Amino acid sequence: MLIPVIAYYAIFHYGPMYGAIIAFKQFNIASGIWDSPWVGFQNFKDFFESFYFWRVLRNTVLISVYQLLFAFPAPIILALLLNEISKKWFKKIVQTISYMPHFISLVVVGGMITQFMARDGFITDIIVWFGGERTALLAHAENFRTIFISSGIWQQIGWGSIIYLAALSGINPEQYEAATVDGAGRLRKLWNITLPGIMPVIVILFIMQVGHMMDVGFEKVILLYNPNTYETADVINSFVYRKGLGGSFEYSFTTAVGLFQSIINFTLLISANFISRKLNETSLW
Repeated sequence: MLIPVIAYYAIFHYGPMYGAIIAFKQFNIASGIWDSPWVGFQNFKDFFESFYFWRVLRNTVLISVYQLLFAFPAPIILALLLNEISKKWFKKIVQTISYMPHFISLVVVGGMITQFMARDGFITDIIVWFGGERTALLAHAENFRTIFISSGIWQQIGWGSIIYLAALSGINPEQYEAATVDGAGRLRKLWNITLPGIMPVIVILFIMQVGHMMDVGFEKVILLYNPNTYETADVINSFVYRKGLGGSFEYSFTTAVGLFQSIINFTLLISANFISRKLNETSLW
């Protein structure tokens, strides 16, 4: 039974890693991977000395940090709030409404955000109603990160809360009954029972999120950004897409950039897992 699983990972996950070798070559399609000339670390050097290096690195790190600070806790907070709702019909309505954005195609979401943020869009009308200036919000670089993070929370908060709700359902109800007998209020139960009960799940998901810090989804960035917002919107993945498939077809260079990104992610994952194991004995391995 293990053979199909091993074959799947060998063919589709580990086999393609062989192509990473072109990061150290000047790849030519006609010559193939082995017959293309070796260039050592020249592609990595070109990236580090590139005019765009610090811009894409800064944008990638900043968006990832904002996601950790704002997007990661959002499903936890929603799950805790839903857990406090006693009326099941109301809880189901809230859950259904919060899940719906997850099932909308990213292309449709990109179109909705673009329309809402347009000069005559729904969000712009609200800002004008509060005394703000009427303008196309996505045309300004300083707005991009806020729009990217807030729209991501809107789209994923409900879906992300499912795993925390599952963890909350595993907490023994007798602990709450005992705490009630002792006179504990909701906040004390939350602090002493609920949060410790789901903390291992939170830590595991946090470690996995840290391991993807350099992977800001390029699809949504490409759908939302424009030359006016490159300064704050261009991330490593969108840069790789533009250089690799957007007309330049610099396969060796973009493979080197992707390899650099993967090494940073791997290092962050190992570090976060090590620190977590030392601090609270919860880790991926």
